Amino acid sequence: MAFEGLSNRLQEITRKLSGKARITEADLKEILREVKLALLEADVNYKIVKEFINTIQEKALGQDVLKSLTPGQQVVKIVKDELVELLGGTESKVNFTPNPPTVIMLVGLQGSGKTTTAGKLANLFRKQGKKPLLVACDVYRPAAIKQLQVVGNQLNIPVFSNEQSKDVVHIAKQAINVAISKLNDVIILDTAGRLQIDEELMQELKNVKLSVKPHEILLVVDSMTGQEAVNVADTFHKEVGIDGIILTKLDGDTRGGAALSVKKITGRPIKFAATGEKLSDLEVFHPDRMAGRILGMGDILSVIEKAEESFDLEQAEKIEKQMRKNEFDLDDYLTQLRQMKKMGSFSSLLKMIPGMNKLKDVKVDDKEFEKIEAIICSMTKQEKRNIRVLNGSRRQRIAKGSGTSVQEVNKFIKSFEATQKMMKQLKNNKGGMKKLMNGIDENTLKNFKF
Repeated sequence: MAFEGLSNRLQEITRKLSGKARITEADLKEILREVKLALLEADVNYKIVKEFINTIQEKALGQDVLKSLTPGQQVVKIVKDELVELLGGTESKVNFTPNPPTVIMLVGLQGSGKTTTAGKLANLFRKQGKKPLLVACDVYRPAAIKQLQVVGNQLNIPVFSNEQSKDVVHIAKQAINVAISKLNDVIILDTAGRLQIDEELMQELKNVKLSVKPHEILLVVDSMTGQEAVNVADTFHKEVGIDGIILTKLDGDTRGGAALSVKKITGRPIKFAATGEKLSDLEVFHPDRMAGRILGMGDILSVIEKAEESFDLEQAEKIEKQMRKNEFDLDDYLTQLRQMKKMGSFSSLLKMIPGMNKLKDVKVDDKEFEKIEAIICSMTKQEKRNIRVLNGSRRQRIAKGSGTSVQEVNKFIKSFEATQKMMKQLKNNKGGMKKLMNGIDENTLKNFKF
């Protein structure tokens, strides 16, 4: 998970701070030393770390902080505010032209995940009501065009390619004409990369930029490459000129130093972050929310957005009615489980909830939910509707069909019976399930204490 090492260190530091009734200059010096080491271990650029620490020290030594009733909390606030600033300050949006189509050119080194990111970006824009067109501009890498076509087919998003031409500028111009004729309002150019930066690559990108005049040039950076990612971003910006950055593989890098360095070095914002392998695992980068996650303060807004995007309100109403009639069965259970899975892994969602980082004993294995799904899918319609028919031989058959043990089947059935009892308790709470699916009161969650 991104920032895991840094997050653990900083959360330990902030816990120490929050408990202090007063802070001396010596205390502050020791705390800032720990913050400095945490950032350096996370592979954050040394110059950025030095500037970051100096800014915090200058603000924290102010009389208003040292004489306040809660100096520890004040310093924590300063650390968070500076972390937000380091990550970009505010969310930076894509600049869509009022006269479509908007042309977005993706650039980066080979292996950074450009092609998959192109699909993820198109998928995200489509959810926003856009009609994207993917364009295969990598005419060098074997199977690059085919890879983009596969991604496009999976998402049901059109892909333009011209396998007869090696002229990337010509292909890009053709794509614009096609987009205009097909009423596509966003064009995403998946350009070629190299294993390292070279003159030929840069010149080709400059030619496309000069001819097509893209509205946005987004650099796709593999966050797992650490400081090399920062060097790549700096070179691309100086050579081609970029408008923003997309960080990929953010779920795999436990250090996360690239994200904390790249904005400061290039002066260009991180606009998106890829947090998983699915084509839906791309999210708008919110500096304040990411800072909250790093410091263990949670990210409730992202949880709410994922819930609103994933849950089907009509289905929720239907299930509520079934609950009132005591008809909530395993098919309904499976429907809710699958809607939850659309939000992402359960372990990643828990980390976004304030206070959950403190519960060290709480561990969620997403594979357990896969077992539950397999168990339910191995049942007949009659068994899903009425678990009381599940005798010993039926349970043995279900265990064999789902690749689990009879003990695991029994354990699940027992937990589902407990769920049914809980659902009966909600029976008198009219509109309860619908309200749950319809969104969560952020203020209530902010005040919730674990």
